Amino acid sequence: MKTAYTWFLKISESISAAMLAALFIAFILQIFSRYVLNDPIAWTVEACLTIWVWLVFWSNSFVVKHDEHITFDLLYFAVKPNIRRIFALIGSLAIMVGIAVSIYPTWDWIDFLRIKRSTILFIPMRAVFSIYLIFMVATFAIYLVRFIKLAKGQNLDEPTSSPKEEVL
Repeated sequence: MKTAYTWFLKISESISAAMLAALFIAFILQIFSRYVLNDPIAWTVEACLTIWVWLVFWSNSFVVKHDEHITFDLLYFAVKPNIRRIFALIGSLAIMVGIAVSIYPTWDWIDFLRIKRSTILFIPMRAVFSIYLIFMVATFAIYLVRFIKLAKGQNLDEPTSSPKEEVL
Protein backbone atom coordinates (compact mmCIF):
# COMPACT_ATOMS: atom_id res chain seq x y z
CA MET A 1 0.00 0.00 0.00
CA LYS A 2 2.84 2.37 0.87
CA THR A 3 4.58 1.76 -2.46
CA ALA A 4 1.35 2.38 -4.42
CA TYR A 5 0.91 5.69 -2.58
CA THR A 6 4.55 6.64 -3.22
CA TRP A 7 4.16 5.71 -6.88
CA PHE A 8 0.94 7.75 -7.19
CA LEU A 9 2.59 10.73 -5.46
CA LYS A 10 5.59 10.63 -7.82
CA ILE A 11 3.31 10.51 -10.87
CA SER A 12 1.19 13.38 -9.49
CA GLU A 13 4.33 15.45 -8.84
CA SER A 14 5.56 14.68 -12.36
CA ILE A 15 2.26 15.81 -13.86
CA SER A 16 2.46 19.03 -11.82
CA ALA A 17 6.03 19.57 -12.99
CA ALA A 18 5.01 18.99 -16.62
CA MET A 19 2.17 21.51 -16.29
CA LEU A 20 4.56 24.03 -14.75
CA ALA A 21 7.02 23.47 -17.62
CA ALA A 22 4.23 23.89 -20.20
CA LEU A 23 3.10 27.08 -18.46
CA PHE A 24 6.64 28.42 -18.48
CA ILE A 25 7.19 27.57 -22.16
CA ALA A 26 3.91 29.20 -23.21
CA PHE A 27 4.75 32.27 -21.13
CA ILE A 28 8.26 32.60 -22.60
CA LEU A 29 6.86 32.06 -26.09
CA GLN A 30 4.37 34.87 -25.51
CA ILE A 31 7.09 37.23 -24.27
CA PHE A 32 9.34 36.38 -27.23
CA SER A 33 6.59 36.82 -29.81
CA ARG A 34 5.31 40.04 -28.25
CA TYR A 35 8.57 41.87 -27.55
CA VAL A 36 11.04 40.38 -30.02
CA LEU A 37 8.85 39.60 -33.03
CA ASN A 38 6.36 42.38 -32.20
CA ASP A 39 3.56 39.94 -33.11
CA PRO A 40 1.79 38.54 -30.02
CA ILE A 41 0.42 35.01 -30.14
CA ALA A 42 -3.13 34.95 -28.80
CA TRP A 43 -3.38 31.28 -27.87
CA THR A 44 -0.55 31.44 -25.32
CA VAL A 45 -2.60 33.59 -22.93
CA GLU A 46 -5.50 31.17 -23.03
CA ALA A 47 -3.14 28.21 -22.66
CA CYS A 48 -1.45 29.83 -19.64
CA LEU A 49 -4.79 30.50 -17.95
CA THR A 50 -6.05 26.96 -18.55
CA ILE A 51 -2.80 25.34 -17.43
CA TRP A 52 -2.73 27.57 -14.33
CA VAL A 53 -6.23 26.47 -13.28
CA TRP A 54 -5.28 22.82 -13.73
CA LEU A 55 -1.90 23.25 -12.01
CA VAL A 56 -3.39 24.86 -8.91
CA PHE A 57 -6.21 22.37 -8.41
CA TRP A 58 -4.21 19.28 -9.44
CA SER A 59 -1.34 20.13 -7.12
CA ASN A 60 -3.64 20.94 -4.21
CA SER A 61 -5.53 17.70 -4.79
CA PHE A 62 -2.61 15.31 -4.99
CA VAL A 63 0.75 16.94 -4.20
CA VAL A 64 0.48 19.52 -1.41
CA LYS A 65 0.06 17.89 1.99
CA HIS A 66 -2.24 19.20 4.74
CA ASP A 67 0.61 20.50 6.91
CA GLU A 68 2.16 22.36 3.95
CA HIS A 69 -0.79 24.73 3.55
CA ILE A 70 -0.72 28.17 5.11
CA THR A 71 -2.91 28.17 8.21
CA PHE A 72 -3.89 30.58 10.94
CA ASP A 73 -3.29 28.28 13.88
CA LEU A 74 -2.43 30.56 16.82
CA LEU A 75 -5.52 29.50 18.75
CA TYR A 76 -5.16 25.89 17.62
CA PHE A 77 -1.64 25.49 19.04
CA ALA A 78 -2.45 27.55 22.14
CA VAL A 79 -4.83 24.90 23.51
CA LYS A 80 -4.17 21.44 24.90
CA PRO A 81 -3.81 18.46 22.51
CA ASN A 82 -7.27 17.07 23.38
CA ILE A 83 -8.93 20.39 22.46
CA ARG A 84 -6.77 20.53 19.32
CA ARG A 85 -8.11 17.13 18.34
CA ILE A 86 -11.69 18.37 18.80
CA PHE A 87 -10.89 21.48 16.70
CA ALA A 88 -9.40 19.27 13.97
CA LEU A 89 -12.42 16.94 14.05
CA ILE A 90 -14.83 19.88 13.77
CA GLY A 91 -12.75 21.47 11.01
CA SER A 92 -12.53 18.23 9.03
CA LEU A 93 -16.24 17.62 9.41
CA ALA A 94 -17.06 21.20 8.36
CA ILE A 95 -14.96 20.86 5.21
CA MET A 96 -16.58 17.51 4.34
CA VAL A 97 -20.10 18.91 4.89
CA GLY A 98 -19.30 22.01 2.82
CA ILE A 99 -18.02 19.88 -0.04
CA ALA A 100 -20.91 17.41 0.20
CA VAL A 101 -23.44 20.26 0.05
CA SER A 102 -21.75 21.94 -2.90
CA ILE A 103 -20.77 18.93 -5.01
CA TYR A 104 -24.08 18.63 -6.88
CA PRO A 105 -24.35 22.35 -7.76
CA THR A 106 -20.71 22.23 -8.87
CA TRP A 107 -21.33 19.20 -11.06
CA ASP A 108 -24.45 20.87 -12.45
CA TRP A 109 -22.48 23.98 -13.43
CA ILE A 110 -19.61 21.99 -14.94
CA ASP A 111 -22.14 19.91 -16.89
CA PHE A 112 -23.77 23.13 -18.12
CA LEU A 113 -20.38 24.29 -19.42
CA ARG A 114 -20.42 21.53 -22.05
CA ILE A 115 -22.08 24.03 -24.39
CA LYS A 116 -19.22 26.54 -24.11
CA ARG A 117 -15.73 26.49 -25.58
CA SER A 118 -12.72 28.69 -25.03
CA THR A 119 -12.37 31.54 -27.49
CA ILE A 120 -9.11 30.75 -29.24
CA LEU A 121 -8.16 27.13 -28.56
CA PHE A 122 -11.77 25.90 -28.59
CA ILE A 123 -11.19 23.76 -25.51
CA PRO A 124 -14.52 22.70 -23.97
CA MET A 125 -15.00 24.72 -20.80
CA ARG A 126 -16.31 21.56 -19.18
CA ALA A 127 -12.82 20.07 -19.59
CA VAL A 128 -11.17 23.21 -18.25
CA PHE A 129 -13.21 23.32 -15.04
CA SER A 130 -13.64 19.58 -14.47
CA ILE A 131 -10.44 19.67 -12.43
CA TYR A 132 -12.36 21.55 -9.75
CA LEU A 133 -14.70 18.58 -9.29
CA ILE A 134 -11.67 16.29 -9.04
CA PHE A 135 -10.24 18.68 -6.45
CA MET A 136 -13.47 18.57 -4.44
CA VAL A 137 -13.60 14.75 -4.41
CA ALA A 138 -9.91 14.47 -3.51
CA THR A 139 -10.26 17.06 -0.74
CA PHE A 140 -13.30 15.25 0.65
CA ALA A 141 -11.35 11.97 0.66
CA ILE A 142 -8.33 13.59 2.34
CA TYR A 143 -10.46 15.08 5.10
CA LEU A 144 -12.43 11.87 5.51
CA VAL A 145 -9.19 9.96 6.12
CA ARG A 146 -8.03 12.75 8.45
CA PHE A 147 -11.34 12.63 10.35
CA ILE A 148 -11.13 8.83 10.75
CA LYS A 149 -7.53 9.03 12.00
CA LEU A 150 -8.44 11.78 14.45
CA ALA A 151 -11.48 9.82 15.66
CA LYS A 152 -9.22 6.85 16.32
CA GLY A 153 -7.04 9.09 18.47
CA GLN A 154 -4.01 9.50 16.23
CA ASN A 155 -1.92 12.63 16.75
CA LEU A 156 -1.81 14.44 13.41
CA ASP A 157 0.08 17.52 14.66
CA GLU A 158 3.43 15.94 13.91
CA PRO A 159 4.92 17.00 10.56
CA THR A 160 4.85 14.27 7.91
CA SER A 161 8.57 14.67 7.15
CA SER A 162 11.60 16.22 8.75
CA PRO A 163 13.37 19.19 7.13
CA LYS A 164 16.28 16.85 6.38
CA GLU A 165 14.03 14.56 4.30
CA GLU A 166 12.65 17.53 2.38
CA VAL A 167 16.14 18.58 1.28
CA LEU A 168 16.82 15.14 -0.19
